[in-house]
Amino acid sequence: MANRLRDSRSPYLLQHAEDPVDWYPFGEEAFSAALQEDKPIFLSVGYSACHWCHVMHRESFQDPEVARILNRHFVAVKVDREERPDVDAAYMQALISLTGQGGWPMSLFLTPEGKPFFGGTYFPKEDRGSLPSFRRVLLAVAQAWREEREAILREAERLSQALWRSLTPPPGPVPQDVEEKALSFLARSFDPEWGGLLPAPKFPQGNLLLYLLALAWRGKEEARGILHKTLRAMALGGVYDQVGGGFHRYAVDRFWYLPHFEKMLYDNALLARVYLGAYRVFADPLFLRVARETLDWLLSMQSPGQGGFYTALDAESEGEEGRYYTWTPDELRAALGEDYPLAHRYFALGKAPPLEGGNSPRYVLTAWGEEEVRRELGEGFAAWREGLRARLLALRRRRMPPNLDDKVLADWSALAVRALAEAGRLLRDDRYLMAARRGAHFLVETMGKDGLVRHVWRAGALGEEAFLQDQSFTALALLELYTATGEWPYLEKAKSLAEATWEIFRGEGFEGPSTPPALNSLPLPAKEVEETTLPSGKSALAEAFWRLQAAFGGDYRRRAELLLEEGALWLERHPHALPGLLLVHRLLKEGTELALPTPSPILESVRELYLPLTQLVVGPADALPGLLGREPGRAYLCREGGCRLPVEEVSSLVEEVQAVYGG
Repeated sequence: MANRLRDSRSPYLLQHAEDPVDWYPFGEEAFSAALQEDKPIFLSVGYSACHWCHVMHRESFQDPEVARILNRHFVAVKVDREERPDVDAAYMQALISLTGQGGWPMSLFLTPEGKPFFGGTYFPKEDRGSLPSFRRVLLAVAQAWREEREAILREAERLSQALWRSLTPPPGPVPQDVEEKALSFLARSFDPEWGGLLPAPKFPQGNLLLYLLALAWRGKEEARGILHKTLRAMALGGVYDQVGGGFHRYAVDRFWYLPHFEKMLYDNALLARVYLGAYRVFADPLFLRVARETLDWLLSMQSPGQGGFYTALDAESEGEEGRYYTWTPDELRAALGEDYPLAHRYFALGKAPPLEGGNSPRYVLTAWGEEEVRRELGEGFAAWREGLRARLLALRRRRMPPNLDDKVLADWSALAVRALAEAGRLLRDDRYLMAARRGAHFLVETMGKDGLVRHVWRAGALGEEAFLQDQSFTALALLELYTATGEWPYLEKAKSLAEATWEIFRGEGFEGPSTPPALNSLPLPAKEVEETTLPSGKSALAEAFWRLQAAFGGDYRRRAELLLEEGALWLERHPHALPGLLLVHRLLKEGTELALPTPSPILESVRELYLPLTQLVVGPADALPGLLGREPGRAYLCREGGCRLPVEEVSSLVEEVQAVYGG
């Protein structure tokens, strides 16, 4: 019998709509029921591509006995963290405070007012090592609620007050040595043999890599070393899909070998930008190939009819994690025939440990043998590898594919639009640029409402929530499309969206997670206190204002500075965890504007330059404040209004950039 999730928009919630658990969606009805029935709330937060969420679903939430206990003693609330990032952020900080670690599924027990007092992540059906069974946890919490109510309420109130104090620090000046401290920490945590940060598990951390990329472009040798080793190890490891392109979410080991197999839109949008920029910095052909294959995976996630980008691919298929992506030696022999011995060396099957379980060993495919095979085949390597991929991809497509989470999230889609627009510009590839245009049109026209971009769309239904990240990420995507095309509607829409965001979210200290205000009734602060994987809405908005300053002047730079100062205390404590704000700090410190009045014979060549700390301002002379007094056909490299001598050749412009930044 269906429960209250049957009318949900979220694919994740719909997966639980037939559970025997009497689930509520997060909202007033659930909290009212908890107060009226005098029951604690069991809050379960997950997402559709989460492997351990599926495991707990099968083991516990579909179990009639577990459901009976939950329904009798608790009000059970199910949340899709991707639809409600505010709820996820608020309660994840509580979980970390309670247990010292976070993750999904998030399993928290709350008072009827929504204040947490106990929690964990995955609980097994039966006792497993140090993990108690979920059934035992439920009965123990229910007993404590009956017998130790006052102590629980005191602890819940103490934790809630502590979170409000610690997560709402006052603004202040940013320490001048904040970037040096961050880089020092990263250098100490760096794995010199396999790249990435120790200990395992290792996440790609696309936003952190983008910051390191800016430093590497700037010539910082420590950043160059960390970045190059990490990107090569990731690209050759199992965390990268050697057959279909794109990255899995993370690797459980230090070798980037064994991934959790879900593929997320946001990871791949950020990593496509990282690898494309890294190709320009290091001239490593591996990076260009991985960038293109990852960009092509992004194209595969775009709705052919609507233009929005789907959210994720599941980790599982046929009830097994990674089944779609892994291979037995017999499957490879049958697919590759006489090429199998060379492919065996290319994929380094002799070095890769097989996965446990099943009747025959299965392998995650790496490219650890690439250099050896490349040397052997010489100029024929690229064609050989493409033929290998094509045969394996054709065979893989006959398998049952992982489930697709087909909702569209505005913030993640905006990341994809920005990546494709940047790739279209740097590579002069119209496929990517056309996809970026379609994605932007969907964000603005279909997901836009009352001046803001709404967070989620699925199957023709648009949600009401509009989060800070949706607005700021979309503004940056539109600015990149303006840079790539010179078309003013993108610039004007980015400006109006950033302005609306400033006005609406400023009253919430740029941390209130959503609008309209009726949605902002969380009992805990929904703070973004780290951004190694995704930039925060605050840092993205600050970057957007810095870029708008180049075109329009005004007080946009000061707005960026104010947003940076809002994170000053966090930067002082944990600078390595806030690479988005560090990038804003770098832009404010030494970013430049490049004014290029049109018509200009060098416009297309200038667009191909990789200049991560520069905003291009292009358009008719005197049409924008950033173009006032500039002559068509000349390029002006400026910093805060002070410009170097104008140049008329791209080679001369490159020399000017080198003079400003060194190298």
